Amino acid sequence: MVSHDLARRAYGVNAAPTRSPRTLEYDAIAQVTRQLKTAADLGDKGFSELAKAIHENRRLWALFASSVADDDNALPAELRAQLFYLAEFTNVQSSKVLAGQAGVQPLLEVNTAILRGLRAERQAA
Repeated sequence: MVSHDLARRAYGVNAAPTRSPRTLEYDAIAQVTRQLKTAADLGDKGFSELAKAIHENRRLWALFASSVADDDNALPAELRAQLFYLAEFTNVQSSKVLAGQAGVQPLLEVNTAILRGLRAERQAA
């Protein structure tokens, strides 16, 4: 291999572009929302998959809750409070779904609303 080929590889443009935190959030929510929807579509026979998807959704929302509770978070206080409330709602609703007392649709609606907000933010930037 010629030395300029080695240099081009070493200093050339990376194949994977840098992704913003909002893009990472969008991708994470989209992935867990797909998992929830796919598992819910399986009905009773998909309970194991639904439980796994709910667990991942809870983990994601717990991460969001801890992030917005941090004093260094730059989001407006009102938005932080709303996101924290949604994290609490998600946790309670998840317990109801797993106990067979509620459906998964409200969880899907919350995630979808967040995805719409993140998408609009990306398009405005």
